[in-house]
This record gives sequence, C-alpha cells and structure tokens, in this order.
Amino acid sequence: MSTATARPSRHIELERAFNFRDLGGYPTADGGTTLWHRLYRADGIHRISEADVIRLEPLGLRTVIDLRTPDELEQHGRVPIDDVDYHHHPVMDVVWSIDVLESQADSPTFLVDRYVEMLVTGEGALGRSLRLLAEQDTYPAVFHCAAGKDRTGILAALVLALLHVPDEVIAEDYALSHEGVARMIEWVKDNMPEARERMSKAPSAMMSSEPESILALLDHIRAEHQSIERYVATLGVDAAHIAALKASLVG
Repeated sequence: MSTATARPSRHIELERAFNFRDLGGYPTADGGTTLWHRLYRADGIHRISEADVIRLEPLGLRTVIDLRTPDELEQHGRVPIDDVDYHHHPVMDVVWSIDVLESQADSPTFLVDRYVEMLVTGEGALGRSLRLLAEQDTYPAVFHCAAGKDRTGILAALVLALLHVPDEVIAEDYALSHEGVARMIEWVKDNMPEARERMSKAPSAMMSSEPESILALLDHIRAEHQSIERYVATLGVDAAHIAALKASLVG
C-alpha cells in the first residue's frame, strides 16, 4: 500500500466538494511524521452545502486560505463557514483563457509551464500563505482553489517539501487529486452548464494530476534556486518561519 493512501481518513467526504483531504501521516526525512487534523487541502469549498458545513464542524477549522482569482471570488463567493479567519491570497490574476488552453492543448509540458508561471504571478500569495502557516494560532487550517489540484497542489508541494517530506511522497499526494477532480467534473457538468464549453476545450493535461508534473516543478525550483528553502527565502519566508512550520505540522 502506498504511503499516500495508507489512511482511509485522508479524504473528507462532502456533498459539494470532492478533493478535501488531510495532509497528515506523511513521513519526513528527519524521522518525523506530518500531524493529522492540522492542515487540509481542498477544492472549491465555496460551494459546500449546509450538510457539508455540519460535516466539517468537528475539524474545528480556524483558518481558510483561498487561492482563487479575484473574479472567482466575486462570482462564486467565499466559503460559507462562520467564525474562521479568512484570507484571500490569489495565485493568479485571472484563470487560464480558452484561447490559451486551445493554443497549447498539444504541449507535453502544458501543466508544468503553467505551474512555473504561477511561481511568478503568485509569488506574493505563496509567500503570504507560507508565513501565515508559520503562525501557531493558524491551525487547524485549509487552503483551497477551484479544483484543489494546481494552485493548491503548488502550495501543498512547497509546504511538504519544507517539512522534508520526500519528493516521491509529495508526488503521491499530488496524484490523489485524480479521483477528486473526476468527481468534481461530473458535478460541474450537471450543475454548472456554463462551464461545459471551457471544459470541452481544455487540454487533457489540465485535468490530470500525474506525479511527473509536480516532480518537474520541484526540479525546476531547485535548478533555479538550489533548494526549496532558498526559493521561499525570495518570498520572504526565512529559517524562523520554516522552523515554526515544522513545529506546528511535524510530530
């Protein structure tokens, strides 16, 4: 059984969010394990139902980090949970246009290229998010975007890498989005017909979560900056932040 699927409690089953899961239980190179019930990653929790809100109550969420664009927030609203510390940290200014999707549909590096772009457009948001996650009173926390795969996947990879979770485990976690995104797509097709055209024109890579994509991003960061730690330093995340992150998330 793979490390990333060893615990059935990893996925939080909800009616209207499909990729909500716990980042606990992963081994670190230092001999530790990421703590359960502290940090979660998710898809579009702005659309959760009243029953979902009740289902999430036992998690005791204190912080929500929303990585969606300003337009997505304006059009779809924020998560309908009271008494949480809400932060909007958009990783992109706008979502990928249909023209961009169609023009690059056949590119074998489509997804990785978009991720590299987000390191630039989202540097402020990623830095703010990592610094917020270094604060002890942030937890339990969840960060999310629309599908919980790309923007969320980048932040999850950075957090896990800073905790010294091995790359292959980070890639396993990233790949877990495959089933959640497939369920989300079916729900969107049935309940948001205006999104069907966009989905029909999207390259297949846009909907995939192959481990190689996030591994390529981590390789790119290290090639450009020598290490993940040196990269996040350019975002204003220093050694003290990283130490605090480990203190909150590794046991």
